Amino acid sequence: MFISVFDIFKIGIGPSSSHTIGPMVAVNRYLERVRAIPDVETRGARITVTLHGSLAFTGKGHATDRAVCLGMLGVLPQDLDPDGIDPMLDALNTRKALDLDGIPPLGFDPDNDVIFDYGPPLPLHANGMTFKVLDAEGAMVDEFVFYSIGGGFVVTESELRNTRNTPIADDTPDVPYPFRSAKEMLAMGQSSHCSIAQMKMENECAQKPKDEVEKGLDGLWSAMDSCINRGITQQGILPGGLSVKRRASDIYQKLIREGRTNRPFEHTVVDWLGVYAMAVNEENAAGGRVVTAPTNGAAGVIPAVMRYYLDHCPDADKEGIRTFLLTASAIGGIIKSNASISGAEVGCQGEVGSASAMAAAGLCAALGGTNEQIENAAEIALEHHLGMTCDPIAGLVQVPCIERNALGAVKAVTAASLALRGDGTHFVPLDGCIETMRQTGLDMRDKYKETSTGGLAVNIVEC
Repeated sequence: MFISVFDIFKIGIGPSSSHTIGPMVAVNRYLERVRAIPDVETRGARITVTLHGSLAFTGKGHATDRAVCLGMLGVLPQDLDPDGIDPMLDALNTRKALDLDGIPPLGFDPDNDVIFDYGPPLPLHANGMTFKVLDAEGAMVDEFVFYSIGGGFVVTESELRNTRNTPIADDTPDVPYPFRSAKEMLAMGQSSHCSIAQMKMENECAQKPKDEVEKGLDGLWSAMDSCINRGITQQGILPGGLSVKRRASDIYQKLIREGRTNRPFEHTVVDWLGVYAMAVNEENAAGGRVVTAPTNGAAGVIPAVMRYYLDHCPDADKEGIRTFLLTASAIGGIIKSNASISGAEVGCQGEVGSASAMAAAGLCAALGGTNEQIENAAEIALEHHLGMTCDPIAGLVQVPCIERNALGAVKAVTAASLALRGDGTHFVPLDGCIETMRQTGLDMRDKYKETSTGGLAVNIVEC
């Protein structure tokens, strides 16, 4: 099994990897299909996109409609300047047609051609998108479905069926350590005498040169760190109508002032973890540039723990950051392959729970933990997120998401610390915990899986 660190961690924009980044990628993939439709320039007149399931129910709050429109402009998430979004969308609303190389000027009216289907979701996944090219009379020229499966990953129906029904090893790229479970990862580490990070690096280097991998890892951390730094300077009210105030900047300034006194609380380090995580997720909620880690909704956990490592752990260095990212991505790949990182599929246990497990593993590795201690740290963090629902109020990635990332970061550090105090032996294996999360997600009612039709989303009266 091989999922690259650069697939788990992707630079994009907020507020959601599955509802913002994924739809933009899906639109671009569909436009490539449109370019190959025979005689599309004479047959096609209009293009529409129907959002199903969670994409419909929380699409407005997650800016899915805006993401679709940006995709129709040929924009990809990693290339987008958040400050340039509104002028681009204004131009599309005026033109109401595509203007891309290789594609005829198909009509596309953002107000009418992004359709929210509030009925049952498509059968294969909660985040389905149906694309259609219609002729001048409204007859079908082409129809195709994509699924946004979390973390910015987008698949077709056949790709999704193949992923679920074909053994993972059958289509694994040629890598030295193709582990698909934590058990296999530990066995390969034991036989090779390599750390998890070393095995992951060798897998990455089978796909690209080592200096390119290292440069990419440094770029990921730079983007995460920049997001924290921007988040702790911004003030004001987050968009969306809930009137949620940014808090990270005020908390950060208070911590700076308190640090100059002679009586800081020992638990202040928890506040630092929280402010780092909240800074990222406030940026995400505002549509800023973030890194999926492994999703946008959980984007604050891993950067917060990495910043904690650099700022509060003795002897922290750049190599430790690389070890952190490689190890975290190895755990994230196992979780994604055997369960899910999608809140629409398994609830927030798959988002913040996975992020916390990845962060715990990464920190444990950066602090010199053994492979067995790392696996233990990931299991502890994930176990204590089991059953967590995804119930964002008003479909916005704000409440409870921002604070939830802060708590996920705290749990990650606690899990790493507990694991480092032991010898790696423990009762519940990580693979068993991941399978439990998968089964819990299957049993969870849809109203608790990113539809904003249950939980906090319906039990809070707006003032």
